[in-house]
Amino acid sequence: MRRFDVEMSNLQNHLLDMAELVQKMIKTAMQELVERDPKQADTVCCLEREVNVKEIVIDDKCLKLIALNQPVGVDLRFITSAMRINSDLERMGDEAVNISEMALDLIRYPELKSLVYIPKMVEIVQSMVMDCIKAFNTSDSKLALSVLARDDEVDDLKDKVLANLKNLMLKSPNIDNIQRTIDLIFVAKSIERLGDHATNISEDVIFMIHGKDVRHLCITM
Repeated sequence: MRRFDVEMSNLQNHLLDMAELVQKMIKTAMQELVERDPKQADTVCCLEREVNVKEIVIDDKCLKLIALNQPVGVDLRFITSAMRINSDLERMGDEAVNISEMALDLIRYPELKSLVYIPKMVEIVQSMVMDCIKAFNTSDSKLALSVLARDDEVDDLKDKVLANLKNLMLKSPNIDNIQRTIDLIFVAKSIERLGDHATNISEDVIFMIHGKDVRHLCITM
């Protein structure tokens, strides 16, 4: 096997390792939010440091592969897609940290039982994250397309969450309730952004496989 092929395989493995760390961050932050467990915040913080180191390592590998090998065609698409996926994974980690921080604040207040849409958002987004990584690992463009199709559902659920929170704030506009509502608005937006990053990764997977840029296009299944 050529050294270049070995380095490309190594790059893919680094990305998959980073994706696994980010998935752990998201899962842990969600557990902290749902279970109201402040101990999970330390785990999220530790994982973020690992993700940040991985981001730098992967970017360095991509730049060296381009500079030393001058790849073209599918190899160049893989490397440029890897750089964008690397950036989206790091930002997903940042959103997990945001959710963790909001969860710590929310623990100080009584739990809201009526917010049925946030758990549904969490369920869909976690499936999107898992599937976009699987699509990258297996070069499965159909699976990547299925991730794109779920993004609108997440956006619709976020709008329902915001409408519910607005009504809650209007019905009971005391200081504690307003602060709790603001925290939940930020949580909903961070969950939505996780879905956006999963969508970005899926678009990069499609570009990597087919050389087709599907950003900003209407995708039909």
